Amino acid sequence: MTPFAYSRATGVDDALAKSAGGGARFLGGGTNLVDLLRQNIEACDALVDVSRLPAAIEARADGGLLIGGAARNSAVAAHPAVRTHYPMLSRALLSGASAQIRNMATVAGNILQRPRCVYFYDPEGSRCNRRAPGSGCDAIGGLDRHHAILGASPHCVAVHPSDMCVALAALDAVVHLAGAGGARQMPLTDFLRLPGDRPEQESELQPGELITAVEIPASAAAAQSVYRKVRDRSSYAFALVSVAAGLHLADGRIAEVRIALGGVAPVPWRARRAEAVLQGQAPSREAFAAAAEAELAAAQPLAGNGYKTGLAQRVMAAVLGRLAGLPEPAGDAA
Repeated sequence: MTPFAYSRATGVDDALAKSAGGGARFLGGGTNLVDLLRQNIEACDALVDVSRLPAAIEARADGGLLIGGAARNSAVAAHPAVRTHYPMLSRALLSGASAQIRNMATVAGNILQRPRCVYFYDPEGSRCNRRAPGSGCDAIGGLDRHHAILGASPHCVAVHPSDMCVALAALDAVVHLAGAGGARQMPLTDFLRLPGDRPEQESELQPGELITAVEIPASAAAAQSVYRKVRDRSSYAFALVSVAAGLHLADGRIAEVRIALGGVAPVPWRARRAEAVLQGQAPSREAFAAAAEAELAAAQPLAGNGYKTGLAQRVMAAVLGRLAGLPEPAGDAA
């Protein structure tokens, strides 16, 4: 066992002070970090417990929402404002893990969870550029059924594991950060990084920096939204493909549409091509299918995950059709 110190922060400034000097990690619910420490995938000199930091869920005057970084996933999923105005977020959280894990896991920790790639979790026998930069990626040419078809690189093909973050990406969520250099904010879709040639840099989080909150702006499409997840079994499994989508119609046409995909990329994938295709269109099965095809045109499947391209197209079109009130085709497997 590697020894480490433990302390509990009483506030954001105290947490930053206790983590100064490097070698410390922030501990929220510990549902991912503790596993990584036990398996010697990560190590630290000290753990700073931030689970008592702000966890409030506040409805803003402008119709948006501010969620404390220490808020538990279960509390967010059950909050009346989330269930009423952002149902895709509530459904994403409820589909993400067991009730016990949701009761422990925090919003900040959910955003920062590490990949669930089997090669990442095999430090003794597998090469992984995220775990050991420059060592290689055994997932390429290996067991790749669950891996990325969009946004991957020759250095990493792992997908981002979070369900919550797919909904947050669709909702234009903004991450609030605090560090030695002060406070700053960044859109979630900019905060989480594609692997490129530096897959070990999974986010724009700076050393000693802390996620203090997540802000969700008001959106007409958010209230009419849904999250659909396709997985190998009905519970406690990561997504093969998931879709978070919101739709707002005005005068019979699409006035606002939000779409993000999970299980297909190293980050929650905002489907901006599909959104652009649909903006201003009349809702129809044909329009939704064309938008899904446009989004997946850039897919680069690996040897074992080509099924994800067609699956993502079908699920996206089916979800949008349901939001638009179109009758679902008989026998639709999505």
